[in-house]
Amino acid sequence: MLAVEGLTAAYGPVPALFGVTLAVAEGEAVALMGRNGMGKTTTIRAICRMMPSRGRLAFAGRDLHRLPSHRAARLGLGLVPEGRRCFGGLTVAENLRCVARPGPWDADAVADLFPRLGERMGQRAGTLSGGEQQMLAIGRALATNPRLLVLDEATEGLAPLVRAEIWDAVARLRGEGLAILLVDKSLKELSRVADRAVVLERGRDVWTGAMADLDGDTAARLIGV
Repeated sequence: MLAVEGLTAAYGPVPALFGVTLAVAEGEAVALMGRNGMGKTTTIRAICRMMPSRGRLAFAGRDLHRLPSHRAARLGLGLVPEGRRCFGGLTVAENLRCVARPGPWDADAVADLFPRLGERMGQRAGTLSGGEQQMLAIGRALATNPRLLVLDEATEGLAPLVRAEIWDAVARLRGEGLAILLVDKSLKELSRVADRAVVLERGRDVWTGAMADLDGDTAARLIGV
C-alpha cells in the first residue's frame, strides 16, 4: 500500500533524511522507531506531503510527489499529528463532521471506539483534557475513512490509564484489518500491535524486521529503551 524508497528531505539547507526506505502492506501495522531527533516526524511529514522530498514515494499505486497534501489525504492517508491539533473552537461533533468522508467511520463509530467522546459530542475541543483531545485527533483521522492510519506519538505525555485506553483502541483497529504506521517509543505496547519495525538513526533506516526480532540489546543500542 505504501512504498517509500531512498527518501531524502531537508529543512532549507539542512538535510534531515538520507535515503529512508520502508513499506506498509494492506492490513499491516508497522512501527517507526528511533530516538528523538532521528527523523521520524520528518518522514511522516514527507509521506503526508507536508514538506518537499525526493525518492520513491507511492501510495495505493499513486506517486505522492505529484500530489498536494489534501489530495494525498483523499487517497486514504489519515494522519494523527504530533501535538493533536484539534480545532479548539469547534465541538467534538463538529471536529468529526468537518473532515468526514463516506465510509463506516462516522461519529457513532468513533463514540463506540472512545465512549468518552460520545459523552462530549457537544463540548468544545479546547476544553477537553489532553487525553480526550488525543482520542479526538484519532477519531478525526478515522472520520476521513482512511486506508492507512498514521499515528505520530499518539500516547506521548498522557496518563497511564489514558495511554492504555488508546493502545486498546489501536489494537482493535489492527484487529479489524486497518493498515497502520505508528511512531512511538513504547516497545511493550508496540509489540502488541505492530507486525514489523523500522528504526531510524540520524535520518537513515538502520534496522528493519519483524517486531518479535527486535530484541532488548538492539532496542537499547538504537532506541535507548
